[in-house]
Amino acid sequence: MSTATRPGRLIGRKAFITGASRGIGRAIALRYAEEGAELFLSASGHGPLDETRALAEGLGAKVHTHAADISDRSAVQAMVDAALSACGSIDVLVNNAGVYRAARLVDYTPEDFDRIMQVNVYGAFHVMQLLLRHMQSRGRGKVINIASTAGKWGSMNQSAYNASKHALVGLTRCAALEMGAHGINVNAICPGFVQTDMIEDFRTHAEILGVPFEKVVEAGLARVPLKRFLQPKEIADLAVYLASGESDGMTGQTLLLDGGMLMV
Repeated sequence: MSTATRPGRLIGRKAFITGASRGIGRAIALRYAEEGAELFLSASGHGPLDETRALAEGLGAKVHTHAADISDRSAVQAMVDAALSACGSIDVLVNNAGVYRAARLVDYTPEDFDRIMQVNVYGAFHVMQLLLRHMQSRGRGKVINIASTAGKWGSMNQSAYNASKHALVGLTRCAALEMGAHGINVNAICPGFVQTDMIEDFRTHAEILGVPFEKVVEAGLARVPLKRFLQPKEIADLAVYLASGESDGMTGQTLLLDGGMLMV
């Protein structure tokens, strides 16, 4: 039986995914496609986003795409309008879009710090606020914010990124408190080290510390009991659970998926 016709956990659900052009965002889009969801995918530009679309359509999904800078409120409003026009409604929002830059706290420029906060925090806020209003009117919905273990502890040379992910964790909890009475679940996934192109950002850490890139990777994995990087599909599998009816009793949670790096 083809993927297009087999039963799935997300059949009948319409999912809006930001940062869907690569890495975790692409993996979530493809898992949702496998589970029968209709998709509205966004990223800052086309190209890789169109590749994700083609892969998801190959799995039998109905897919819409839209390129926008989520730090721009007017661009987000236009994107949400396009999503509601194309899909009619949105059942699931996955806030995955994010940017990263490693630097010592004393070396961050205000412009770099602001850009990280504008995308990682304000971008999620813009999309959440607009789609939560829509979900409220329907009396149901699922929001999944892709945060990070960086939102649960401190890290060297990434104060801006950590601050943004701490903010996203806090935003998740506050939204969950406010939206529970409207039948809306709001949760966050906090991945640890995931095998995506973001691993290449460790090279900047290595340069700052003056050590080989391989040593930085080894030191990172030494903190992981499972002794390996996670795969994007593992994050996507949890995102399927949070988008499905199986998680209807869960809200306000920040779920660590990190190979055991943080046991709290």
